[in-house]
Amino acid sequence: MQTPDEALASAAATGDRDAFAALLGRHYDRIFALAFRLTGGRAEAEDLTQDICLALPAKLASWRGEARFTTWLYRVTVNAAHDRRRRAATRARAADGWGDWEVNRRAGIAEEAAAQDWLAETMARLSPELRDTVALTLGEDLSQREAAEVLGIPEGTVAWRMSEVKKRLREMARAEGML
Repeated sequence: MQTPDEALASAAATGDRDAFAALLGRHYDRIFALAFRLTGGRAEAEDLTQDICLALPAKLASWRGEARFTTWLYRVTVNAAHDRRRRAATRARAADGWGDWEVNRRAGIAEEAAAQDWLAETMARLSPELRDTVALTLGEDLSQREAAEVLGIPEGTVAWRMSEVKKRLREMARAEGML
């Protein structure tokens, strides 16, 4: 007479290795068959079955014997398949998101480079005096007073030049359809 699954499961839950081996020997093919139907592929079903077998000793601790052992085992297998699908979907979304992030990052870099190129070309069209003032105040981060000292001009002239630069840059941007 064969020991019932429920008795083997109770014994395996308490650490009986022989009972666990008997359960696994009895139900391995059943787990694999269901995993294959759930996943649709042999390799994935084999991986899923191995994952279930590895997790089964810990899961047996939660088996309460309220249902037939095979019913409980089917539920464990279905849950494991669902978990695997969710993880795969999460990884796919993460990979897609990473791809989107990379595309956006590269687009941002290209946009920044285009803006820098436009600014360099536009600055080249300014008079040397205006370029010198911008180079010191924005490029070297000097105050208007410090830039005035370097250029040997009044601080008010630096303020006027910066105002003039802003006005000309806006005009050039409008003329090129950027504003």
